[in-house]
Amino acid sequence: MAPQQDTAYPPTGAIILAGGRATRMGGADKALQMLGAEPLVAHVIAALMPQCASVIINANGAASRFAPFGVPVVPDNMPDFPGPLAGVLAGLDYFAAQRPDLAFAVSVATDTPFLPADLVVRLHAARIAKAAEIAVARSDNIVHPTFALWPIALRVDLREALVVEDLRRVNSFFARHVCAFADWGVTPYDPFLNINTLDDLHAAEQILAAHPLTAPVAESEKR
Repeated sequence: MAPQQDTAYPPTGAIILAGGRATRMGGADKALQMLGAEPLVAHVIAALMPQCASVIINANGAASRFAPFGVPVVPDNMPDFPGPLAGVLAGLDYFAAQRPDLAFAVSVATDTPFLPADLVVRLHAARIAKAAEIAVARSDNIVHPTFALWPIALRVDLREALVVEDLRRVNSFFARHVCAFADWGVTPYDPFLNINTLDDLHAAEQILAAHPLTAPVAESEKR
């Protein structure tokens, strides 16, 4: 299915960060762990397709394992798994080369199957309200650094930080820029719940049983 972005904000790409090593799940491919009838990454793709003009997966290793999902797979362009900032940079570089019509991209983790349907529109609104460079998601006052809206032009500064300065922490990079925060509630569940362990996966299965993901629910629709 082709992306069908809402027109209420600038066309935005999506970078699904699946380049980590999943050490807390014994090295298993976290993106492909099943939740209900679908792998985790399929739930994330389904949440992003209506919100974004283009969706890619940032992943290392054999790209063929993601072939059933029908989206481009972009590996890190830095060695040794340097962390999520490298995945963001790879995604921003991809969009700069392949989708020059896009000025923004949102990054999300591959292990968050309950993403809100208004993620992108609310990140844009927060960025505009504060005249910020980057907008970051927050739930119950907890910041989720990998869920952020990035200007694609920021890739120049990001590459400098990664390659020249060996910066690795997302929050350290944010500290250099004006950031805004978009807030979500955590009732009936945290939309940014991430699956790091098999226990987390079991908890997500219980949430899914109580709240089937027929379609992501926007925060505004819950009121």
